[in-house]
Amino acid sequence: MNSTEQEAVLAVLRDYFDGLHHADVKTLRAIFHRDATLQAPSIRRSREQWLQLVDNRPVPMEEGAAYMYRVLSLEVIGDQAMAKLFCPLSGRCYIDFLGLLKENGQWCIVNKMYADCPVQLMNQ
Repeated sequence: MNSTEQEAVLAVLRDYFDGLHHADVKTLRAIFHRDATLQAPSIRRSREQWLQLVDNRPVPMEEGAAYMYRVLSLEVIGDQAMAKLFCPLSGRCYIDFLGLLKENGQWCIVNKMYADCPVQLMNQ
């Protein structure tokens, strides 16, 4: 794996964590492809539908939530990457799977799948 590409993907993931924690729609919009889909069991959303929800929910940082997001795994192969993330948010814990592609020299998130985190992972 090219460490430069891995660092570039990690930078996008840090922006993702910061965007979630600060409910920063501008940052999140910049790292998600305009055609990205966000999916959870029985839920399908466009980027804009999801960003509207982010914009209208309480801001974790303002609620005093700890910044405990972390990368559980990351695989970068050529111009594609898959990240598995731990995202405690709004009193719940999520496991997010983000699919990223490098297009026009930029890494962006093209797909997000997420679901509540199994309890045993919360204590690791």
